[in-house]
Amino acid sequence: MRGYMKRMAAAAIAVVSVAGIAGCATNPVTGQRQISLISQSQEIQMGQQGSAEVEQSLGLVENNALQQYVQRVGGSIAAVSERPELPWKFRVVNDPQPNAFALPGGFIYVTRGLLPLMHNEAELATVLGHEAGHVTAKHSVTQMSRAQLAQLGLGLGSILVPALQKFGGAAGVGMQLLFLKYGRDDERQADDLGFKYALANRYDVRQMEDVFQALGRTQEAAGQSPLPTWESTHPGTAERIEAARARAAALPATTGALNAGEAEYAARIEGLVYGENPREGFFRNSLFLHPDSKFQLQFPQGWKTQNTTRAVFSGSPQQDAILQMTIAAGSPTQAAQQFASQQGITVMQSAQQNVNGLPAAVVTFEAVSEQGAIRGLVGFVAHGGSTYQILGYSAAQQFGSYQRLFANVVASFNRLTDQSALNAQPNRIKTIRLDRAMTLTAFNQRYPSTIPMAELAIINQVEGASSTMPAGSYGRRVSGGTAK
Repeated sequence: MRGYMKRMAAAAIAVVSVAGIAGCATNPVTGQRQISLISQSQEIQMGQQGSAEVEQSLGLVENNALQQYVQRVGGSIAAVSERPELPWKFRVVNDPQPNAFALPGGFIYVTRGLLPLMHNEAELATVLGHEAGHVTAKHSVTQMSRAQLAQLGLGLGSILVPALQKFGGAAGVGMQLLFLKYGRDDERQADDLGFKYALANRYDVRQMEDVFQALGRTQEAAGQSPLPTWESTHPGTAERIEAARARAAALPATTGALNAGEAEYAARIEGLVYGENPREGFFRNSLFLHPDSKFQLQFPQGWKTQNTTRAVFSGSPQQDAILQMTIAAGSPTQAAQQFASQQGITVMQSAQQNVNGLPAAVVTFEAVSEQGAIRGLVGFVAHGGSTYQILGYSAAQQFGSYQRLFANVVASFNRLTDQSALNAQPNRIKTIRLDRAMTLTAFNQRYPSTIPMAELAIINQVEGASSTMPAGSYGRRVSGGTAK
C-alpha cells in the first residue's frame, strides 16, 4: 500500500492561531514587506510535521546512495539560496507518477516517477531549485497567512474527510500541506529561482527545457497519484519551454563551461523501480491483490481506487462514500474494541465471525464529525500475523444504500492463491552508454524494453522511434517486470 489518494487526504491544517494585529516581514527574495502571520520557527515546525507524515505515508525509496545523492544536489542549491539557514532536506518518495513538491521550512521531495524523465544532474538541480524557490520566496507561508486573514479554511469541505482523519487511522494534518496550490505567478518566480540557483552551482541550465518537454508529454497519461499533479497549477508547458529558452539565450558569453552530470545521474537511477510496484499491491480492475502479504480484496465496480503505503482507498462515483483498508493493532476482537472506544463513536451493532475461514469482527457504528453525522461499517480480519481494518462509511442519510455493499467488501477478504499475482515483479530502469549512434528503434531491438515505444521515447528524451540517440549518451530501457 502506497502514498495517499488524491483529494482524500486529511483536510485540516494545524496553522498557528493569531492574536491581535497581523505582523509584517520582509520577503527574502523580493526584499519587499508583506503580511506574515507565521514565524520562521513555526514554518519549520509545520514543515517538520508534514515531512514526517509524508515519509510515513508515501514512503521513501529504499536506496541510501540515491537519497544521499539527491540531498547533495539539493544541498548545493540551498546553500546559494536566500535562506541557507533553513534545515533543508531533499528526498525521493515512493510514488510512480512524475512529481515534485515543497513543504514549508525547506523540506523538498521528488517522486521516483519523476527521475526517469530526467537525464542528468543539471535537470535534477533545476527541479530541486524550482521547489526550493517556493520555500525561499515563502509562497506557502504567504498563502496560509492570507487564508487566516480571510478566515478561510484550507480543508476540502467534505463531511467525509474530517471523519477519515478522526476515525480512519490513515490521515494526518500535515499531509494537507501537499494540497496547497500556488498561483501561476508564484510558479514563474520559482522557475526563475530554480534557474538562478542551478546556474550559481555551474549546472547546465539549458537542460531545464528538456524537463518541461518530458513533463508535458507525460501530463495527459499521468494517471492516478496520491499527490496533486505537478503540471496542474503551473504555467502551460509551451510557455515554460519558451521562458527557459529565453533565460538560456540570455546567458552572457562569459558564462563559460557548464556541467550536465549525465554519467553520475545514470548510475544513481540504475535499477530504480519503474511504474507501479506490484509487490506493494495492485489492482486488477476493482480486485486488489497483495503478493507480499498474500491477500485479496474486492472493491466495488466503478469506484475510484488508490493504493498507498499505509492504506488502500476507494471512493464512490457520487463522492458520498469512502472505503479504506489499513492495518490495525491487536486481534480482530481487540481492534474492534479499540475502534469502538474512540470518543464520538456510537456502536449500533457488533459481532464476531469468520470471513472465508479467517477470524474477524464487524462493527456497525455512528459518529459525529465537524460537518454532521456519519454512519459506517468496519470489519477487522486476521491474516498472516496482521489484522486488516476495512472501513466503509458515508453521511448518515446515505448509509442505508451502502450498508450491504460495505458488508460485501469485508466478506470478500481472502487469501491470495493466484500464482501469476503472487509472482508479479516490478519493471526496473536499466541505463546503457551507447557505443555508437542509433535510432530508438535500433536501440529497442538491441536492448528490448517492456514498455510501449511512445513511452520509451519519453524517458529517452527523443521525439519518436526514428529519432537518433548520439554515441556516448546514456539510453534507458525498462525490463524485468512480469505479467500481473
